[in-house]
Amino acid sequence: MRRKTRGSRERFEKASHSLSGGVSSGLRRSARPYPLYFSHGKGAHLQDVDGNSYLDYTLGWGPNILGNAPDEVIESIQREMTRGLTFGAQHDLEFEVAEILTRTIPCADRVCFANSGTEIVQVALRLARAVTRRRKFLKFEGHYHGWDDTVLLSYHPSLEKLAACDGNPIHEGHGQLPADHTVIAQWNDVEGVQSAFAENDGEIAAVICEPMMCNSGCIPPQPGFLEFLREMTSSHGALLIFDEVITGFRLGLAGAQGFYGVLPDLATYAKAVGAGVPLSVLAGRQAYMDYIERGEVVHAGTLNGNLVALAAARAALHTLTNTPDIYADLFRRGETLRSGIARILKKHGHKVCTAGAGPVFHVCFIDRQPETYRDLLHADGQKYSDFVLALLDEGVLPLPDGRWYLSTAHSDEDIEATLEAVERVC
Repeated sequence: MRRKTRGSRERFEKASHSLSGGVSSGLRRSARPYPLYFSHGKGAHLQDVDGNSYLDYTLGWGPNILGNAPDEVIESIQREMTRGLTFGAQHDLEFEVAEILTRTIPCADRVCFANSGTEIVQVALRLARAVTRRRKFLKFEGHYHGWDDTVLLSYHPSLEKLAACDGNPIHEGHGQLPADHTVIAQWNDVEGVQSAFAENDGEIAAVICEPMMCNSGCIPPQPGFLEFLREMTSSHGALLIFDEVITGFRLGLAGAQGFYGVLPDLATYAKAVGAGVPLSVLAGRQAYMDYIERGEVVHAGTLNGNLVALAAARAALHTLTNTPDIYADLFRRGETLRSGIARILKKHGHKVCTAGAGPVFHVCFIDRQPETYRDLLHADGQKYSDFVLALLDEGVLPLPDGRWYLSTAHSDEDIEATLEAVERVC
C-alpha cells in the first residue's frame, strides 16, 4: 500500500509542518498506513492523488447519502451560488426546507438550522435546561454527541479508565471543563438508568442518546429500551432527545423515530440531511421550540441557513422523498454486503459480529454480539485494522473504526465486487 500511495505520504508530511496534526479532524489520524489524500469522487467511488480508485464506504464519515458529488445537489448549489453564498438574512429556501422537514420528521412541529452536529446538540441541551429549569442531563457510554466539553465524556474510554472511574464521567482529553452536570449510564441498562434518576431525583433535564449507537459498534437498543427511556423521561419531567446526526435520513425518511416507532421531544440532525455540505437541524415539538421563538433561549449563528447548505438539503430531500424504492434498495444492498462480509470471514475461521441496519453497519472481530460499549472493548481491534489495510490494497475504502456506510450510488455490482475483494483479502 505504501508503494501505491507515495503522493499521500508526501502531502501528509508536508501538511504536518503547518496544519496541527497534519489533519483537519483528529479522528482522521488513525488511518493506516497514514491519512490518504483524495483528488475527486463521483458516485460510489473516490480517487486518491496517486490515481488509485476506491469503492467508498466512508462517504465523508456519513454525509454523502447520495454518493460523492451527486448531480442534483451540485446543480442546486450552483444555481443558488449565482445569487450569493450567505445573506445573514432571510430567503425562501429557509421555509421551503423547513416545510419539508416538518412534513417528514415525526417529532417536528418546528425546526431551526445550524452548521454542525456539535452546535445543534448544544442548542437542544440548552433548550431542555430552559424548559425544565434543571441543569443535569444523562448520556450513555460510547455515544458521541460532538466535541463540546459538556458531551465529550465517556465516549471511548479504555477498560482501565472505566474500572477506575466508579461510574463518573470520563474526559476524552485535557483542557475540558469539569463534568458537573453530566450523568453517565450504560446503553441498554434499564436498572442503571433507573438508578441514575433515583440518585439525581428532580435534577435531570434530559436524556440524550443515539437511538442506534452508531458511533460505537452500531449497537441497537434492546427491545423495549427506547420505549423505557420515553416512559422514564415523561414520568420524571425530563425531555428525551434523539441524536439522529447519523440515523436521520439514513434509516429512512423518518429516521430512527420511524424505524423504531418511538417519538422523542427533540431530535438533532446533520450528515445526510446536507448530503455533503455543513448543515444541522434541531427538530421538536412547538411547546419547546417556542422558547427559541420567544427569545428565551438563544439560538444564533452567522452562517445558519445559508444558501449553499439549504440548496443542497432541498435537492437531497427531494431525491430521497421522490425516488421510488430508494430506501428499499439501500437496505437490500446494505444487508447483502453486511451478511456477505460476515459469511466470508466466518468461512475462513474468523470470529466476527456485525450490527446495524442496511445503510449503516459495523463489523468487528469478536465472539459474541456486543450489547454495550464495554462489550465492544473486547473486540480484536488490531485484526480489524489489518483487515481495513488489506482492503485498501484491493480498492475498497471503509472507515477505520468498523463502520460501513452505503449510499444510493452503490450498485449491486459494487457490492459483488466488494465481497470478491473481501474473499481475496481472507
